Order: sequence, then C-alpha cells, then structure tokens
Amino acid sequence: MTRYFEVTKRDGAARMGKLLLKESHSTPLILEVASGYPVVYAGSLWRRTNITPGDVDEGTLVILPDKSMPLHARAEKVKKMVESARESRQEWDDWQGAVGHIVHPAYPDTSNADLYVMGCAKQMEHNPRVLLETVTYIRNNTPPDTALYAPALATPENLALLIYLGVDVVDDTLAVVRAFDDMYMMPGGEYRLNDLFELPCGCKVCSNTSAVALKEMKSPQRGELIAQHNKARLEEEKHIIVHHIRYGQLREYVEGKCRSVPWLTALLRLADQQYSYLELRTPTYRRSTMYTNSAESLDRVEVKRFADRVRTRLRPPETSILLLLPCSARKPYSLSNSHQYFNRALGKYRRALNEVIITSPLGVVPRELELVYPAAHYDTPVTGQWDLNERSWVGGCLLDYLKNHRYSHIIAHVDGAYQEICQSAASELGLDITYTGNGEGSVTSSQSLKTLSETVKAIVEGGGYMLRKPKDITITMLQSIADYQFGRGAGDLLVPENATIKAPFPKHQVYDGRTPLGTLNASTGALIPTLEGGRRLMELGTYQVHIDDFVPGSNLLAPGVVDADPDIRPSDQVIVVGKRAIGVGRALMGGDEMIRSSRGVAVDLRQVKEI
Repeated sequence: MTRYFEVTKRDGAARMGKLLLKESHSTPLILEVASGYPVVYAGSLWRRTNITPGDVDEGTLVILPDKSMPLHARAEKVKKMVESARESRQEWDDWQGAVGHIVHPAYPDTSNADLYVMGCAKQMEHNPRVLLETVTYIRNNTPPDTALYAPALATPENLALLIYLGVDVVDDTLAVVRAFDDMYMMPGGEYRLNDLFELPCGCKVCSNTSAVALKEMKSPQRGELIAQHNKARLEEEKHIIVHHIRYGQLREYVEGKCRSVPWLTALLRLADQQYSYLELRTPTYRRSTMYTNSAESLDRVEVKRFADRVRTRLRPPETSILLLLPCSARKPYSLSNSHQYFNRALGKYRRALNEVIITSPLGVVPRELELVYPAAHYDTPVTGQWDLNERSWVGGCLLDYLKNHRYSHIIAHVDGAYQEICQSAASELGLDITYTGNGEGSVTSSQSLKTLSETVKAIVEGGGYMLRKPKDITITMLQSIADYQFGRGAGDLLVPENATIKAPFPKHQVYDGRTPLGTLNASTGALIPTLEGGRRLMELGTYQVHIDDFVPGSNLLAPGVVDADPDIRPSDQVIVVGKRAIGVGRALMGGDEMIRSSRGVAVDLRQVKEI
C-alpha cells in the first residue's frame, strides 16, 4: 500500500491515476528522462558513487539503487545480487519519501515500494511471453494502489498495449535514442529517414522542415529534431489512450493497434490466455458499444464471461419448447425488424416458447438476457461467412446450453451457417431439431414465416402446452437478469412471483406491494436494487462489501472496507453491510482491490441507511 499513488479510472488492467509527490502527476505518465523529475534513479551499485538521501528532495520519487543483471541471467545469480543490493543500500532505510523498486524477471522480489520498475524491460521488446509474465506477476503480487513503470520500452506503436496490460509509467528513452539513429516514429510504425520521401506528420517539427532538409542536416541537429517529433507523437498517443480509457473503449483501440508488428499481436493473444488476470479487472457493465472486429474479439473477457454466466447461472427453462433464432444487427434483438417479423408470425403461441438467439461472438443469448451487457451493446462485421473459430466457439456455446437445458421440442428458425451449427450440435447430442427456414436463404420470407407459424402452432396445440401470461414472462426475464447478476437464487429474492412490475419495457420497476425492490437500467441491462432489494439479497451472501463500525457518506473509500466478495468486479451492483449501516451502490473497484487498497473510492453509494 502507498500514500503516493491513487487510481481514479479503470478500463480492465489499464488505469488512470495520480502520482502524489510534491506535485500531482497524472498517469499514464511519460517521464522525460533527461529532466530527472519527478522520478530519479539513485544509480547502479556496480558504480562507486551514487545519489544519497541527502541529494534528493522528499517530493521526488527515488528508484532505489540496485545491481542490474541481464534478462536471461540465472535465477540463483540474480537472487544473490538482489540480496547483496539490499544490504548495500541500507542508507536509504530511513528515507521518508516515495521509493521505486526494480524487479528482475528471474527473481521477482516485490518488496514494499510505491513504484515497481520492470528490470530489463528493453530486452523484453519482441519477447511477448516474458514481458507478459513480468507485468502480470508484478501486478498480481503488489498492492493495487502502487504504480508500474516500464523503462526504455515505450514507442507510439506499442504504448496502447503496454497501458492496456497494466503499465502506468513509461519514458521517452526509445523516442530519443532511436531519433539519433534516424528512426522516425509514428503511431503505426517506425521508418528510417532515408526511406521517407516526405514527412507523414503535421507536428511543429515536421511542418517547418522536410525529409530532404533533414537528410542534409548534420547528425546532432537532425537527431534533436527527430527526437522532438518522436516525443510529440508519443505524447499525442498517450492522450488518445486516455480518451479511450475514459470511455471504456481501450480494447477496441488496442485490437487495431496491435496489427502493426507480429510481436504485438502475439502479446495481445497471450494476454487473452491470461483470462483470470484481465477478468479480475474488467468491468461487468458498460454503456458503450463493444466492437468485435477481429479474430481476437472472440477471446476478450466480456465474451467469455457472458458465456460462462449463461452456462452456470441461468436457471432451467419453464417451458418445454425451445426456439432457436438468428441474431440481428439492431440491439436489443426484440426491436429489430427481423425479430418483429418472428413475433408477429408466432402470435400468442410465442408465450409457450423459450427463445434463444444464436450469435457471434457471444454464442447463445437467451431472450431473457437480451438487454444485459454485452448482448445489447455489441456490433460486429457481417459478411455472411463464418470462419472456423467462430463456428467452433458458437457451436460449443450451443452444445453447453443444450446439455444443461432439456426440451421436448427444439425448433430452429435459421439458415446458412446458423443451421450448420445447429445440425452439428444435434448430431453430437442425438437430438431432433425441426428447421423452419425452408432453405430459401431468408428466414424473413413469407414462406419461412408461414412455416414457423404453422410448426409452432401445431406443437403447442397438439401437446396441450400452456401459454404463459405476459406478466409471468416479464417476471421470468427479471429473475434471470438477477440470477445472471448476483448468482442463481437472486431472482427469487429480488423479483418474487407476486411482484408488481411497473413502467414499460425496457424500463421495468419491481415492487412488492408498495415497496420498491429494483429498477432495470435500460442502458446496461442491470437490475439496480433499492435499499430493501439489497437487504433481501443479503440472504444470498454474494456481492457484499463489509465495512467497519461507521456510516459512510456518498462514497465508500477503500480504507473503510473490511472484507468484500472476491466475485465483485468494477461496475457491479453491490450491497454494503456494516454494524451501523446498510447501503447499495456501484463498485468502482473489484472486490480484491477493495481489500488490498489504501486509497481510492471503492463504491459509489446510491442509498445508505443507518441501522
């Protein structure tokens, strides 16, 4: 824990924050190495002289001296050097200011510090596996309110991905060093000056010179100008990244950026395999659109988390007839033209069905969850062609669903790749599926809709299946959302069978008599519990934040948290429980971070009541 760093905004592992030294410095932060402020390196212990505590203002963060070793040094050798360095810098033991600690990948000593520095960071360029392992180890094994610094590694090309993985501080070392090697940096890559016929930039430097003029300059002057350009591009890239963090869209930006060189693409793919690292830090709900424009989108946390919750939290269906439908471009699906056609064709018999939408990248979306993020918030390129990865992922999700939920009849009003996926699942599970698409290439054609209508009517009437009341369908939907959100069983507590539902779709309000229990947030699809709703959910024991003997105000700060459910993620609705108070609000940190942080707002409280 530290009193020198506070996180103010999160987007997955990426963070915005404040480095609280003599002056406050916003992060992500790009250090100007030449200035030596506000972070100073006390020096290598391989040298005879270094900076001493008396040489440094306490408003400066000091990276403690160490004995540096190359990246691939043996672990036992690095350990010996780390322990030797610890003994050699005892003069810093009484230093009262902020300190940085260098962490070598071979022996990752994460002793108490305010800033953790990735040792050998430059050597990890083009080595994505070691880089990722180092970042995730440090972030997982140090307090969440400490900063991570990757020195001599940042370029305009890789900065977005470094910050996406959890790096808070970088520097302009490479921007300057490569400038004197005639390397001209842009966000999309690096270019040798000799290969440029014109300068592809409008910065102050490039506007006042030309490629030809730069080539004719003497090396020192040319290097100075290119360095100014490179640093400007690095700073500009940081501002773009901050914008994306603020609006929760850094992932989409990173997917586009990582295409420039293979090692960055590999780094993103390896990061997605570290699901628990990213999932722990990724918000459950957003208001912004989730764009799934690349193959890597299938592996992003929001997609996997949605599929997992559908598999583990969705309660068994109340009906015996399943209708499988294709997705639509418009979200939520119910408002699309195609699904309006389906609804009119089904008429009253729709009330006897359990509807599930097949879609890439989410797999399967039960109709009850079509409002929940990201089901109503994604957009994806539509070509009519599904690649093998899409077919495998979506087919696997459908298989899981059909294994967990049994039906007497399964109807699939689909065609093309959707039908092929259904046929594959049916063949593997030995199920009979009735197809109503007629093979005409359009499930909205008059003949296809007629076949759908007649098929459903015959099954419902022939089997004597009951038609559910509209209110019961709405209650089932809200119960399913509560289960998805808080865990199975939450729906019965927050949305009882005798509940009164007020306000039209999708802004439903849940009442028990005259007592309000919750409101459906149409922007995210989350149920927002009232104080009474939160009190009832306490029986489930999930998504609770426990506090000490006090009554919080509008914000609950991390130091006031005694314990928290480890399943809590940023943006989750939570119940705050204490000896003197109960409250409900929105988590701004994950449960683990709430417990381990000493600074920052843990929960944005909506209602609090003193007990």
